[in-house]
Amino acid sequence: MAKVMLRESDGEIYFYIAKKDMEETIEKIEFSSDEHWGGEVDLSNGETWWIEPGKKDLPKEAVCKKIAD
Repeated sequence: MAKVMLRESDGEIYFYIAKKDMEETIEKIEFSSDEHWGGEVDLSNGETWWIEPGKKDLPKEAVCKKIAD
């Protein structure tokens, strides 16, 4: 599990982990409505992470879980 900062800019959603100094864009997201947003996300570096689904309220900090490399 990792603390992640999620932010949106120019239509892209950025996934940033300060501890690793890693910033990637979210390429695919399981739930994309404003009221039910999150689930499995695929990042631009090929990793898959889990974001607890909830209201899309960016920017925000979330605790996320890495599922696959």
